Amino acid sequence: MRVTISTGGQLLASRERSGEVMGARDRMQWWHEARYGMFIHWGVYSIAARGEWVMYQEHIPADEYARLSKRFVPKRYDADEWVALAKQAGMKYMVMTSRHHDGFSLFDTQASDFSAPKTAAKRDLLREYVEACHRGGMRVGFYYSLLDWRYPAYFRGPKADPQGWQELVDYVHAQVRELCTNYGKIDVLWYDGGWPYTAEDWRSEELNAMARGLQPAIIINNRSQLPEDHDTPEQHIRASQPGRAWESCMTLNDSWGYNAADDNWKTAKQVLKNLLTCVSSGGNLLLNVGPKPDGTIPKESVDVLRSVGRWLRRNGGSVYGTERSPFGGTSTGLTTLKGNTLFMHVLRWPGREIQFCRIANKVRSVHLLATGRELNFQQKGDRLLVRGLSPNAPDRLATVIVAELEGKPQTLDYFADGWAAEAESLSVEPVAPAPEPIQPEEETPPDLSEYTESED
Repeated sequence: MRVTISTGGQLLASRERSGEVMGARDRMQWWHEARYGMFIHWGVYSIAARGEWVMYQEHIPADEYARLSKRFVPKRYDADEWVALAKQAGMKYMVMTSRHHDGFSLFDTQASDFSAPKTAAKRDLLREYVEACHRGGMRVGFYYSLLDWRYPAYFRGPKADPQGWQELVDYVHAQVRELCTNYGKIDVLWYDGGWPYTAEDWRSEELNAMARGLQPAIIINNRSQLPEDHDTPEQHIRASQPGRAWESCMTLNDSWGYNAADDNWKTAKQVLKNLLTCVSSGGNLLLNVGPKPDGTIPKESVDVLRSVGRWLRRNGGSVYGTERSPFGGTSTGLTTLKGNTLFMHVLRWPGREIQFCRIANKVRSVHLLATGRELNFQQKGDRLLVRGLSPNAPDRLATVIVAELEGKPQTLDYFADGWAAEAESLSVEPVAPAPEPIQPEEETPPDLSEYTESED
């Protein structure tokens, strides 16, 4: 049945009111608390080792590209190891490519023969991932690309090739139905590749209504050209308006799929800063790994993930379940909030004393999160001064200082409450206008003839 309601938001709201799907607040609660997830881009493009767009960027014909599947036999793929790594990294959910733009499906699908079970791999690689997540207590997500480069109609468009477009859309709907039917409970459906077409072109309202009917608690992103549950800034961090969920997806190097020549790896501190930047503004970070064709994850990725994971084991209370901080960033780092507890992440350690400002509340106590050590502090207006610190940072990645506040956290507005009021109380002498500058007298150029060599 075709759904003809005008917007995805209206459709979803009506289905929530009827009790047909779980309400947004309940559906999103675990996701907001999780804050940090693993993205996985893996497929036959990993064989080429030049990124997941290699088919398009190098204009490889579909039949030639399909031959890569004969070499895609990931003998070292162990989904339990992937889940274990995500847990060691402190991640709470995973999102894996079920099918990317190249059309190769990692799952058993009746809609296409270009899939892992029907080619050399002879395995439903997605099922192994789902079952490992369920065993490990990890939330499960599927990435799914609406577009498929093997369909000429995608390039021609629905107006130029209505029959071909109908075949593409029917294929997409059939695969999403399989993904939402054959793999047990699925927590996230992460679309991609809707551009440049509209939600009407993809029949996205019908598609997402079907997905929610099969998976009532599923979280759906905004890339089916409908708003749905959350926004997805890519390779940058941009907070949505308060009240709107968002998640930045970023890579560990400069590639999503495995790229053997890409060695521009982020450091653990860079990853942690990105995570804290997201969380302090109320968002999540979905951090990507690109496994090798044999199913192993590059050591460079593993080392960074584990390093951040060790930090989270000491300081995860300042990340998981925290809220958007009204205090924003500071001169030394970033802040998060949980109830009346303010977490101050010091990325740039200043030495024996550190200052925070804009805190209108009375501060009850201050301590280090990792050790619980109480710290000396003093309040001066909206400024919190913490003293008696070590000259060197206790944690090379970020030290978390915790302030327990009295009452609901309140910020001080500099212009309304702070500097403006203070400026009015100051007696400032008027400044006399500067005198006109004195112009130097014009000088006569010196006679240099006696120093000039003769031309003869």
